[in-house]
Amino acid sequence: MSTTFVAILMGSDSDLPVMQATIDILKKFDISYEVKVRSAHRTPDAAKAYVKDAEERGCKVFICAAGLAAHLAGAVAGMTTRPVIGVPVDNGPLQGHDALLSTVMMPGGIPVATVAIGKAGAKNAGYLAAQILGVENQDIADKVKAERAANAEALLAKDEAMQKTLA
Repeated sequence: MSTTFVAILMGSDSDLPVMQATIDILKKFDISYEVKVRSAHRTPDAAKAYVKDAEERGCKVFICAAGLAAHLAGAVAGMTTRPVIGVPVDNGPLQGHDALLSTVMMPGGIPVATVAIGKAGAKNAGYLAAQILGVENQDIADKVKAERAANAEALLAKDEAMQKTLA
């Protein structure tokens, strides 16, 4: 029997500090995950074998992070029909802008949901995976809704406090 999980693939272990934000969000929502280093360029056979194995074991969403010539998310999207979220990592001389273009510019029919460059994108990748899983898992959907409501309340409380200091 398979267990639902999210697969986080990184082009290099140096991407882990950025992708820790994804891991933290998945943990917050009690979503199972795996983290692997697989490269579209250096280990294409291992990447393909992992994607197929992960699908068979219950992976519902792939999150792929890479910098520079960031082809990992696109390569994975070409191997699966499961949702793929691409996280452009902010390294190299262009600080992730090259990775953003490599991740987002996919041919029609092979989509990659691409988030922002760097840690903010990694965080949003976790939230997007939770929202995707929440379509079929009401517990996850409720947790996401509750966090959104709590964030809204916290912002309004900050505004109220600020208004008092401005008066």
